[in-house]
Amino acid sequence: MSSALIIDGHPDARSLSAEVARRYAAAHGDARILALRDLVFDPSLRFGYRQRMELEPDLIDAKRALAEAATVVVVTPLWWGSVPALLKGFFDRALLPQQEYRYTKLGLVEGLLPARNGRLLLLADTPWFLTPFTGLPAQTHVARGTLRFCGIRSVRTTRMLGVKDATPARIESWLARAESLGRRDGIRDRGRGAGTQAMAAEAASSSVVATS
Repeated sequence: MSSALIIDGHPDARSLSAEVARRYAAAHGDARILALRDLVFDPSLRFGYRQRMELEPDLIDAKRALAEAATVVVVTPLWWGSVPALLKGFFDRALLPQQEYRYTKLGLVEGLLPARNGRLLLLADTPWFLTPFTGLPAQTHVARGTLRFCGIRSVRTTRMLGVKDATPARIESWLARAESLGRRDGIRDRGRGAGTQAMAAEAASSSVVATS
């Protein structure tokens, strides 16, 4: 079991998003990358919630990893104001009522994922100075409408904007930022794991292209 689960939502393994995920994972030291492009599953929730679809083995494994992670990180580009269809399909199929969330009798949502911390690493071709006009709905969608909705209370967002026209130096600064975040989260996650183990013991005694 890895303490951090990194969901790479980009369909292209050569993308900057994929490299950001790899750099974060390497610096963290106890992280698993779940590259959605490598999973075999139907991304369409064909019956809505009227009828349950049989979960493919890759989705069963992914849901198990979500249930065990202390930190969940989503790395995704911003496409048409949202996330790639692959990532949206994963959310639709993997995050299910009574499993990752449920509603109380009062109609309030109760998130069921145990992870305390989440991160969104959001890449976009949109320059930063246009965001007051265009907004970043994908940030709200993933951070608030998905991760927090499923119980991850603390979700921090790092935005990497203007990817299309970014210089090599700018790209490298983003990768260094991903490494810094991974290293910091790794120290925190390993510390939490050590504390948990101590309590239990006491009780018992590639190639990257400049595109998002």
